[in-house]
Amino acid sequence: MEKFQLSLLFKIIGIGSASGLVFHHDSIYLISDSSTFLYEYQIDSTQLNKIQLSKDAADNIVKKLKPDFEAIAHNASYYFLFGSGSTENRTQMIQVDAKSKEVVNTFDLSFLYSSMQSFAQMEADDFNIEGVIYNQETWYFFNRGNGKNQRNVVFTVTGSNLEDDFRIMTNEYKLPKIKGVRASFTDAIILDDTIYFLATAEKTESTYDDGEVVGSLIGSMNSETMKIKFTKKITDTQKFEGLTFYKRNKTEIEFLLCEDNDTEALESGIYKLKIELR
Repeated sequence: MEKFQLSLLFKIIGIGSASGLVFHHDSIYLISDSSTFLYEYQIDSTQLNKIQLSKDAADNIVKKLKPDFEAIAHNASYYFLFGSGSTENRTQMIQVDAKSKEVVNTFDLSFLYSSMQSFAQMEADDFNIEGVIYNQETWYFFNRGNGKNQRNVVFTVTGSNLEDDFRIMTNEYKLPKIKGVRASFTDAIILDDTIYFLATAEKTESTYDDGEVVGSLIGSMNSETMKIKFTKKITDTQKFEGLTFYKRNKTEIEFLLCEDNDTEALESGIYKLKIELR
């Protein structure tokens, strides 16, 4: 995979700081790291619907109070939204019914997140979950290595539930540098036996504070061996935080990406990334 084409598909007014997305049934479901809504954008009608995740749901929450939803995973029946775990108030997982568009469960992942840190011998300042994949009975949690020790770690989790009955395995990665800055995971999805991931290079040593963005890349790894197959830089300026499968044929595959522009503006660009298949 070498040749790619990145283009702005459209902009959605009403969503800021987009941090994850899912394309499903001609609609895009988005989360924002500063919001307590799940957004449904109907592509054909351009209608934007808001699904409340809490009674006092808001579009823009002050940084120190926000639940920081950075990852969205799904199966045929549910959407799962995850707080990043970068602070103590960012450990929720919310389960939304795909048909009724209602919240059916809210989980506290404090024990899972602390167990991940302990298992990986990771300091709390390096912990920042930004991508989650659900594949049948296996969960993959992607820790963004934008802390001081640059710990890009994939936690593979199995078990009966994510609150108190689970098993953890880890794989750690040293991703490429862009302009001298190490890239760090921002999202991931799985197609067949291949995991595709996004990573961004940002001049910061904090999982809390933003820094200057110097580029983003896409890559893939084998879901069985967990070894990286390829990485490819796709921009020098943008911070892509959301990745979802769009469509493919024999010669190319297309993804949709969302950009976090780290501003309070309620506007989000949705991009199409087309990659040629060898």
